[in-house]
Amino acid sequence: MLTARGLAKQFRGFRAVDGVDLSVAEGGVHALVGPNGAGKTTLFNLLSGFIAPSAGRICLAGREITGLAPERIARLGVARSFQITNLFPMLSGREHIELALAGRAGQGFWFWRSDRLLAQHAERAAELLASVGLEHAADAPADTLPYGQKRALELALALALDPRVLLLDEPTAGMGAEDVERTVELIGRVRAGRTVVLVEHNMNVVASLADRVTVLQLGRVLVEGAYAEVRDDPRVIAAYLGEPNAAH
Repeated sequence: MLTARGLAKQFRGFRAVDGVDLSVAEGGVHALVGPNGAGKTTLFNLLSGFIAPSAGRICLAGREITGLAPERIARLGVARSFQITNLFPMLSGREHIELALAGRAGQGFWFWRSDRLLAQHAERAAELLASVGLEHAADAPADTLPYGQKRALELALALALDPRVLLLDEPTAGMGAEDVERTVELIGRVRAGRTVVLVEHNMNVVASLADRVTVLQLGRVLVEGAYAEVRDDPRVIAAYLGEPNAAH
């Protein structure tokens, strides 16, 4: 569903991503992991069009999307979340989703001019909020939601695009154990019929969700495989813990 070949990104002589080859199977959950500075978020930004590659190609379902603007890639079926929550503080969850649905329908940001236009998306907005467990908080301003619910709202926003590919950048970052558990269960539900790529530091989350894991180090692919294989690979242990611990 999503492939990268020889993908690279250089910033003033520093190669944040250095010749990455990646193949994401349709309908699977593919995790990108690695130590800090491994290039995970830069790779995400390349795949979603937020930065242009210095070299290499990206294809979505066989169609080249290298260098396309983020909004064009989104229209082709790729939605993403970000590490840092970024919502309109005073808009309710319902208004966020209705805005996203209006944008997807080509109605732009003029939705507030017509109550009738807004109402066209009310039913689907309610369904999306229910799918992430926010039906009880649909009318609450985003700024009043607990952190875990804000992350759930961002996931609902991504789902409003009806994406084929869902890119999740550290979906459980900053969460307590209960919120992490709820988020894992939520991603497990919304993955149906979609391809998911996630950047994640929590290895328990990766073990619970990922069909395949790519480990990055210094902008390159260190190892790739099923979670059990990757977890026990001496190169991965060395990357996280340092060479002296690689044998333990």
